[in-house]
Amino acid sequence: MFTGIVRERARVASFDGGRLVVETGFDAGIGDSVAVDGICLTVVKADDGRLAFDVMRETVARTKPFGTEVNIEPSLRAGEPLGGHYVQGHVDGVGVVRSVEQEGEGKRAWFDAPADVVRYLVEKGSVTVDGVSLTIAELDATGFAVALVQHTLSATTLGAIRPGDRVNLETDVLAKYVERLVHPDTI
Repeated sequence: MFTGIVRERARVASFDGGRLVVETGFDAGIGDSVAVDGICLTVVKADDGRLAFDVMRETVARTKPFGTEVNIEPSLRAGEPLGGHYVQGHVDGVGVVRSVEQEGEGKRAWFDAPADVVRYLVEKGSVTVDGVSLTIAELDATGFAVALVQHTLSATTLGAIRPGDRVNLETDVLAKYVERLVHPDTI
């Protein structure tokens, strides 16, 4: 379980299609769960400022390619504050940046998303973009907009997004549970 509050940006040292290695100041041990651009991965090697993760073909097929930098968040520990929202690290789909516009000190970004992601979004609800917990500012039939404050722009990889970039999306898990309760015969 995560919160979508990114701890740091880490540099991707290598990714060979199966093993991801990131350079980070974040301390994690073997077996720890870490969200990497919103993907829950397990640390398989940790030494000298590097964390390694085995990435399954299923994960590669359902997520965007890793860039040169990734957002890193450790798993939530009992008793820690929940600063964002409940995030599982299970990417629901890949979206595409539609636009990024200056808005005061921050920016407003629009994302196009698959229909099976948009169906779970509500205005003023939560969404995770590349592991960052955000509030939906606006919706249309094919996507959503978020307001990115200056801290988010500087502390995460979202400060560098451009139209056409791909992003990992995770919807609020509570919406999925509500749907399942209302329509128990739907799988």
